[in-house]
Amino acid sequence: MSGVRVHTTGRAAHLVLDRPRALNALNHEMVLRLGEALTAWESDPAVETVVLTGAGERGLCAGGDIRVVHADARDGDGSASAAFWRDEYRLNARIARYPKPYVAVMDGIVMGGGVGVSAHGGVRIVTERSVIAMPETGIGFVPDVGGTHLLSRAPGELGTHLALTGARIGAADALLCGLADHYIPSAALPDLLADLAALPAADAVARHARPAPGGDLAAAREWIDACYRADTVEEIVRRLLDHGDPAAKETAGTLLTRSPTALKVTLASLRRARRLGSLERVLDQEYRVSLAALDAPDLVEGIRAQVVDKDRAPRWSPPTLAEVTDADVERYFAPLGERELGLAAEAGTTGEVAR
Repeated sequence: MSGVRVHTTGRAAHLVLDRPRALNALNHEMVLRLGEALTAWESDPAVETVVLTGAGERGLCAGGDIRVVHADARDGDGSASAAFWRDEYRLNARIARYPKPYVAVMDGIVMGGGVGVSAHGGVRIVTERSVIAMPETGIGFVPDVGGTHLLSRAPGELGTHLALTGARIGAADALLCGLADHYIPSAALPDLLADLAALPAADAVARHARPAPGGDLAAAREWIDACYRADTVEEIVRRLLDHGDPAAKETAGTLLTRSPTALKVTLASLRRARRLGSLERVLDQEYRVSLAALDAPDLVEGIRAQVVDKDRAPRWSPPTLAEVTDADVERYFAPLGERELGLAAEAGTTGEVAR
């Protein structure tokens, strides 16, 4: 089994992520199957809309299968993870440029790689059950799958806050941050799917879209923007601790539990992504960062602590922000030579990955 079910209903073709016991976590075979289906449907005149959903009751997708990455980084040579990310990031870019409406139903949990296969789509649906996050710094990793592109474009410093903390957000905040387009109550999803079989995607969505219930981030913009516009993670933490809002101080505590190296590399990735512009150029940068993470200790340790042993007590190396040097950070952005992802060059995007 590929972990992906495909079928067509009327004018709509459906991709169903189908590993519900693993919360539909993506593996390499699933990524390849998604790409194959998109290729077939792109030239099929009977298919007018592509719809992505997740099997089970818990959510669309919890991310990539990080247990596989953990084993590869700890015991292998990293080649399996590199191959997976190469195909996954290419899929993310393809979804963003897909010539037909790509409707992603972001119901329930949508994290990491789940964001990559949904938030780049042309029509992104959230519900009252949506829980969206890029939680990579908590496992010693850096937001990927185009996540630094998406978050770098969020209003003010909201994306910086979400990337560094890995905070979970609901429907209204996803709409505010540009990670989603429409709110539809989960009870209306069966009717939406039925309408997508018979109507153009825009018309079907318009029938069911409603105003989203209130979120949390809009009210927090003052302290988020003031604190996160700092140039270093150390200064961000200092501003959060000194700010009068209790939520800011609590957030500083959260940051201090994350991998210091991942925090610094994430901040650098976001700032560079703002300059890079195109998704393809950012994905090229993320590929460099991801491969560098395979050779660093925090990724293996973070997955061990959070997913394998679940002791929730990672031993980061280096253990403090002060011990992570500029050279340590710069290593993550080093050119890969013949191993580069090369999406920007293929897309004809001018310029090099930011150095």
